[in-house]
Amino acid sequence: MDLLTRMEELLLLSVWRLQEDAYGLEIRQHLSELLGKDFSVGSVYVPLKRLKKRGYLTTWDSDPTDERGGRSKRFFKLTSKGVNALQQVKTVQEQTWSDLPDLGLEWYPSKATLT
Repeated sequence: MDLLTRMEELLLLSVWRLQEDAYGLEIRQHLSELLGKDFSVGSVYVPLKRLKKRGYLTTWDSDPTDERGGRSKRFFKLTSKGVNALQQVKTVQEQTWSDLPDLGLEWYPSKATLT
């Protein structure tokens, strides 16, 4: 099983959530809003490129626009391999969390477990 990193998972989920609006800037803004921190361009584009290379994403470029100084936007879409990878991550997380003791507000680790 080839599990995704947490960042890869969040990027694929962002692409899935944004659907036809999934291009670099929107993905980066979505992650920033979700996690409450700014991301550099490289911290988003490098893993997106890696995910594409591994077959989890496909891309296409829009027509160039004057609004963007004659540049186009690169859009991302999940492939079936990307969807399968997200389903595997979800299954592993659900199995990992199942049957664990409640992490309610009343629970604090003992000093023995902190050392």
